[in-house]
Amino acid sequence: MISFNYETDFKLEDEALVSEWISNTIANENCNEGELNYIFCDDDYLHKLNVQFLEHDTLTDIISFDYSVGKELHGDIYISVERVADNAKDFKVDVSEELKRVMIHGVLHYCGYKDKTDDEAKLMRDKENYYLKALT
Repeated sequence: MISFNYETDFKLEDEALVSEWISNTIANENCNEGELNYIFCDDDYLHKLNVQFLEHDTLTDIISFDYSVGKELHGDIYISVERVADNAKDFKVDVSEELKRVMIHGVLHYCGYKDKTDDEAKLMRDKENYYLKALT
């Protein structure tokens, strides 16, 4: 089950379509959908989590807590809509596209993809692009 939660005034458009897209991505990656919670927040909210749980005193666009068991995906994905909007400007893309990229990025991590090395990051980006195209 995918749920969307809000700690800011932001509201995701067309939750049902986005939820179906995420579910299809999970199935396509041969994983099973468990309980996935997306929490949309602002920079201050996510910064506090970053300091408290990861000991990183920096701003970030996403923090995910993975509680998956094998191929059954469970987790909490926190997304700063402020950071996503700033990144969209920097990358010269639509805010909606950047938000969806970040959302699917978190799920792909749960599916087992990493992005620490150049090769891993390239594969992650290719997967993001593939699934973004599937949504449009």
